[in-house]
Amino acid sequence: MENLVAQVRAFNHFYREVLGALYRDIVNTPFSLAEVKVLFELHLRDRMETGELRRLLELDSGYLSRMLGRFEADGLIARERSATDARRQIVELSEAGRIAFAAVDERSASRVRDLLEGVTEEDGRRLVASMATIREVLSRNRSAAPYVIRPPRPGDLGWVVHRHGVLYSQEYGWGQDFEAMVARIVADYADDHDPLREAGWIAEVDGAQAGCVFCVRRDDETAQLRMLLVEPSARGMGIGGRLVEECLRFAAAAGYRRMVLWTRDVLTDARRIYRAAGFERIEERMEGGVVEETWARNL
Repeated sequence: MENLVAQVRAFNHFYREVLGALYRDIVNTPFSLAEVKVLFELHLRDRMETGELRRLLELDSGYLSRMLGRFEADGLIARERSATDARRQIVELSEAGRIAFAAVDERSASRVRDLLEGVTEEDGRRLVASMATIREVLSRNRSAAPYVIRPPRPGDLGWVVHRHGVLYSQEYGWGQDFEAMVARIVADYADDHDPLREAGWIAEVDGAQAGCVFCVRRDDETAQLRMLLVEPSARGMGIGGRLVEECLRFAAAAGYRRMVLWTRDVLTDARRIYRAAGFERIEERMEGGVVEETWARNL
């Protein structure tokens, strides 16, 4: 824990320096950082009750009142009493206020562009994914992020092997034999798969891989679902079920009449997804101390 605390504090120190560079340009505008935050919220939400604005930004009520008074005197905002409660005040940006905010916003965006100059596309994806991870891990009100399902891109197949090796070792103690098996399946797919009869899908959350599944040919009438995986951080979002749906839809369109899959009895979450998708267990056998299962369904 103490090492984690030290690492977070070190990152915080670094990030304060980055924020300092970003906010120094605000000194050259007519607004303080707190005033820019107020303008931003009003720009984002159109109309706000002053009490809500104060709570959102954690501002002193007297300080906010004086700030809004200055904004009103400069023609940047308009204020009116709430139609439902005369004790409450509604505030919104005027046209002049929107113009003033746009100038500050463009200055800030320009400074971020300068900061990101030279960052490669790959590093940009890593940066976005890392920021999303920080938000997800530290958020006190976690919610399911939107996700996309897409075909594999260069680099994704290596990720599939890597994450299968890491996750199944961490969660079930499976060793390099399992990782080697996944590597062979991926290599066979990459070498000579028929795109009309075989396909793969990658789930992506906030620009980072979050899951995968593949549909491969077993024989002319039978497709096989392989390598279903969902990252722990993305579980509970429905990604596993959606990946299986994509597999089934593709297999039916490709002319297969049946789909099978292989799993193990300890993979309870995966088995629940398969059962919900209409698969039934048709065979089981003991292999190396674990129960291996074959499931199937008609298309």
